[in-house]
Amino acid sequence: MTNEVIGEAIYLARLSSGLTVAVARRPGFKKVFATFATHYGSIDNTFVIPGTEEPVTVPDGIAHFLEHKMFEKEGGGDVFNDFAALGASSNAYTDYTSTTFLFSSTSKVAENLEILLDFVQRPYFTEANVNKEKGIIEQEIRMYLDMPQDRLHSNLMGALYQHHPVRLDIAGSVESIRTITPELLYQCYQTFYHPSNMVVFIVGDVDPEDIWRQVERNQARKKFAMQPPITRPPTVRIPRVEQKMPVSAPLFMMGYKDTQVAGSGDALLRREIAMGLMWQMLLGKGSPLFADLYQAGLINERFHARYSGGTTFGVSALGGETLDPHRLESWLVERLLVEELNRDDLARLKKKEMGEMIGLFQSPEDLAYAFNNMFFRGIDLLSYIDVLSSITLDEIQEVRDSQLQEQSRAVSLILPVANSND
Repeated sequence: MTNEVIGEAIYLARLSSGLTVAVARRPGFKKVFATFATHYGSIDNTFVIPGTEEPVTVPDGIAHFLEHKMFEKEGGGDVFNDFAALGASSNAYTDYTSTTFLFSSTSKVAENLEILLDFVQRPYFTEANVNKEKGIIEQEIRMYLDMPQDRLHSNLMGALYQHHPVRLDIAGSVESIRTITPELLYQCYQTFYHPSNMVVFIVGDVDPEDIWRQVERNQARKKFAMQPPITRPPTVRIPRVEQKMPVSAPLFMMGYKDTQVAGSGDALLRREIAMGLMWQMLLGKGSPLFADLYQAGLINERFHARYSGGTTFGVSALGGETLDPHRLESWLVERLLVEELNRDDLARLKKKEMGEMIGLFQSPEDLAYAFNNMFFRGIDLLSYIDVLSSITLDEIQEVRDSQLQEQSRAVSLILPVANSND
């Protein structure tokens, strides 16, 4: 994968196990950043186990639970200590569509890579360690329930979607995680942690050929069953949701559910770029609407608008702190569809986006996140510049007209407890 415009390349190999290994070589970089990711996230709660015919539904939050349990080793101890002993830092995260394990290191890259490959491919679940983890994750869930910004977003997703599992918290609920068993964890692991559903991505001053050979040797020592394709069966609830919490000022978030999700590949990338440009033109810090809202005291400098999504969902979310959420909502509804969109702004924003893409290659962590995010959706990261360059003003206007419809809009509010009449 190369892009001559920005002079960058990503080296890809698909190994005999089905695992894809990608390397972004960065000569002179002292730090190496590596990820091992699976195309399995919180929305994958109903699926067909390979070799069977009927879909199964697993507890909400199980992908996140599984991520936590992967760090525990048979015989005691955890993988964090193994990485630390080699001078590396490690972590993991689960989002709606993927789970990623990672390390960063300035030395002993080969040894750390072996640890990464091995612990992700050696699950160890027992009744005792699963039950212990339930208490830990229950505390995490309760912590998020007390965080206003987290509630603001979660409530919005629950308002926008009636059935899609993106409406559910990534960590699940206290009730759902209590039903998780070792058997269910192994079931999910065997379905989604097959090499053919995963990718290794490494950024740093490393030789791609050396990395490919090391990973191939590692995989050759392991046995993997043949894996047919994973089947994921397809699947605005309410226009407004309010919650009272101890905040100093109301928190506002308006969302639009994308009703024309573009699937995968360049079509999906094209829609995401067009959506992103549209929101920058409408509500970027240099836009007339942002200036008017700011001068009216309805928003502060942290007010934002962005689009995000996957192959089966897409959401535009705009919001921040405001002293008058109802007036802010009225202004936005009234003006978003009539604001002028012009070619000069589009050209300026394209240059800005191109600069940010070039800068991405200077941050190993950001590059790895972007690569994994696009890889599992069939997008070539290096095609971003070409697609960006070809976006037209007509497309931006069409996206606005189709996206900003009342029937796909919902509002989430977090209001100060002091406003309660209880």
